[in-house]
Amino acid sequence: MARTGAFGELLRGYRHAAELTIEDLSSASGVSVRAIGDMERGRSRGPQRRTVAALADALGLGPVDRRALEDAARAGRPRAPASSAGGCEPPRGVGDFTGRAAELARLKHLAAEAAGDGPAVVATVSGGPGMGKTALIVHAAELFADRFPDGCLFIDLRGMDAAPVAAGAALTRLLRAFGVVEARIPKDEEERAGLYRSALRDRRSLILLDNALDEAQVRPLLPGGGRSLVLITSRRSLAGLEGVHQVPLAGMPVEDSVAMLRRILGGERGGAGDLDSVAGLCGHLPLAMRIAGNRLLSRPGWTAGQLAGRLADEERRLDLLAAGDLHVAAAFALSYRHLSGRAAELFRRLALVPGPDFGAAIGAVLAGVTPDEAEDALEELVELGLLQAPYLARYRLHDLVRLFARARLTEEEPEDARRSVLRRMNSWLLDVTTVAGRWFEPEYGEPPAGFDGLVLLGTREEARAWLEGESANWLAALRSAAKEGEHARVVEVTGALHWFSDLVVHWDDWVELFELSSGAARALGDRHAEIVHLNYLAWALCACQGRLQDSVDRAMRAYELAVEEGDLREQGWALQYAGLALRRIPGSLEAAADHTREAIARFEAAEEWDGRRQAMGAYGDVLRFLGRPRDALAQHRALLEELRDPAYRGGPFLRRTTLALLLARLGADHAALGEWRAAADSLRESIPLLRTQGGPLWVGDRSHDLGVALRELGETEAARKAFEEALACYAAIGDERAESVRAEIAALDGGSQTERPGARASGPGSEVRQAGTANGGTDASR
Repeated sequence: MARTGAFGELLRGYRHAAELTIEDLSSASGVSVRAIGDMERGRSRGPQRRTVAALADALGLGPVDRRALEDAARAGRPRAPASSAGGCEPPRGVGDFTGRAAELARLKHLAAEAAGDGPAVVATVSGGPGMGKTALIVHAAELFADRFPDGCLFIDLRGMDAAPVAAGAALTRLLRAFGVVEARIPKDEEERAGLYRSALRDRRSLILLDNALDEAQVRPLLPGGGRSLVLITSRRSLAGLEGVHQVPLAGMPVEDSVAMLRRILGGERGGAGDLDSVAGLCGHLPLAMRIAGNRLLSRPGWTAGQLAGRLADEERRLDLLAAGDLHVAAAFALSYRHLSGRAAELFRRLALVPGPDFGAAIGAVLAGVTPDEAEDALEELVELGLLQAPYLARYRLHDLVRLFARARLTEEEPEDARRSVLRRMNSWLLDVTTVAGRWFEPEYGEPPAGFDGLVLLGTREEARAWLEGESANWLAALRSAAKEGEHARVVEVTGALHWFSDLVVHWDDWVELFELSSGAARALGDRHAEIVHLNYLAWALCACQGRLQDSVDRAMRAYELAVEEGDLREQGWALQYAGLALRRIPGSLEAAADHTREAIARFEAAEEWDGRRQAMGAYGDVLRFLGRPRDALAQHRALLEELRDPAYRGGPFLRRTTLALLLARLGADHAALGEWRAAADSLRESIPLLRTQGGPLWVGDRSHDLGVALRELGETEAARKAFEEALACYAAIGDERAESVRAEIAALDGGSQTERPGARASGPGSEVRQAGTANGGTDASR
């Protein structure tokens, strides 16, 4: 009868039954003593299938026990079918970190200085490739964690990539990590930097900015006041930064290099002289020594002297990298030579992946194998130190390893084969992007019949996770398609994404995407598609980057083309987008009203009822902003009657979404008129709909508004419940407004009403958040 339990327990039981020591099993299976020990202790819970097969053979297991061992290993392997790389959490440090005592002492002193009353402290850790810059700052963060109670944030700035992370994008990630919701993050980069410095001023945080390109990239990310420490790594010295401490890294001393190899190996595998030789051949670079040490671990029969001999031989033959990196290339080449054929092929082709990290499905596409087969090959690369796995189900090539892989690809695969593989990967990325994007279209039910994109896209949540996790890769594929003149493909993919764009307005990339698609449509001579995508571009310029006049210009260009084509529907959308931008330009409310009113007329003429309803809702908002809340109320009531008419023309998804937003707008209208009972009734009705159609931010805002209305009516307990729901929503997403709601609840308990900043500044209802203004007026239908 087969045993059951965790993999380590099963392995130990089978080994004891076979009366084998760990050393005996290692010798029989070829699996290292250390690896078997890690498995039995539960540190390695899901080894790859090839390792399990070798152990089962050595143990002489029959079919039933072999299957039990394989099932336990499979259960121990973590899986995430579609996950993004996470937020700003630092990677896990290396458990056998060695040396760098002087540098750590310097960083410890700076951490203590940061805890004082002076300004925030900034230090750059600089050095050549492979010097262990990232490992040093991550290890320091673990050592000094107790000094920074507000936590540690980590961002890879990807300075050596073709497209480094822009400072504005890094600021957005940091602000989100601080709990600032997307709707509150400024579009202007300078304002974003100011909000970041303000948020950091009251925190004691450790910020790790890894792999910086130059001074310009990191300067907006430097703090002002506060008691925080910022550590920056870069291959450059970043000497142009003012008031920054410099911590340069060189190669490790011989003693530290040998100590590092001993710690990696976990025991005696050769004399000091042999380890000295290995360290020297690796250039005393931590990355190279780790790969060489892993090579020894995977071959129990090798000694350090044998490894040194092999390294010396390959150093004489290989010249794959720049002269200063020859020793690293030797270590890489040695590991590469011991890969299985499939893993070696996949390793070479990973150099074609454009983004900083990727999921296993991309590996399957590159190698032309199943996802399970690709996962085995990827695990082999991780085990040999040629691939990093910093997050669950995500993989990453180190900069130097990527260069080595690219060199092997160029040397070992002909150009036509390389181009074919690249086209296959890009085509797959764009195919999956199209299917995932369409999940967010109204009334979408499921992926097309027969879809087998190697990833799970059975729900909107899985589709969103894949789009966000692989965004750098599919965006690069789209850029490549545009460059290669695949105009129809660009229009198709971008069109499939435009509903998804409503959910992730914070992505600055939407402007670039819709610029590509409108240009592609123009190149095709497809006038209708050009108009549609110019309208999408107008939306992105307004909602994503706050470039209001540019938005108006693109919208009016779309309008001109739509007039030439006699396309009333797109004329309406162009006027609607122009109105959304104009209402945010000082002194342009009347123009916004004119454009939006004209949009309603064009939609009516085109019988485009969804567009007409969005324009009617937006026009009511403009009337309220103009100080005409009674007219706004009439406009919104007319739209409400239409939505509730049994003869309603349109789909149920947009009907529900439009109704949810409209009820919130009515609540704002009544509040502006001081009609608190009517405001409360409308808001009560909107909240259940927003729970299913929107998100916690929408529910939180409307619950807060309901609390204000109920407080004005003297219904203190009901107001408290509404404020508590708002508080729960804000706390769930880290919105900073949670604190102000706590103050309002406390004010209820004290029997007084404390006004928040700006409350009642413009008459009744000014404390109620203005429905319909988030993200520049994004509406339910585009």
